[in-house]
Amino acid sequence: MATEKATFGAGCFWKPEAEFKRMPGVVGTQVGYEGGHVDNPTYEQVCSGTTGHAEVVQVEFDPEVISYDELLNAFWDMHDPTQVNRQGPDFGEQYRTVIFYNDADQEAAAKASKERIQERYKKAIATLIEPATGFWRAEEYHQCYLEKRGQQGGLAGMMRSVLGS
Repeated sequence: MATEKATFGAGCFWKPEAEFKRMPGVVGTQVGYEGGHVDNPTYEQVCSGTTGHAEVVQVEFDPEVISYDELLNAFWDMHDPTQVNRQGPDFGEQYRTVIFYNDADQEAAAKASKERIQERYKKAIATLIEPATGFWRAEEYHQCYLEKRGQQGGLAGMMRSVLGS
């Protein structure tokens, strides 16, 4: 099976990872950082706002089962793409909405998808579309974070986990 990779930033990486992981044709996910200027950044460095990285989920998928366009559709539905450097209670450059493309086909598909999705919103889509420059895997405790806590996504469950209630 020949797989491909896609990388998306949709705010905190925990919920998007859980949502992509459930999709048929997705064979693997990992959360990490992309788009910054520091090699192998830590979570603390990224959260400091000094590295330029976004929290992202890298999706490995089987294009014979699920298309890149289907992943893009899911990406748009799992967050508010009109928010600038913010999703829900999280704010900062690391929470920006962004698509990192790996080749010209992904770039074209992402740009066309962004144009189509704009029709659903009155506010401008803030999602950036940038070339992939290097994915840095996040610390192990972030991988499958919601799954490890018995949650499969959703803001309320995530907040309970974060707040310890």
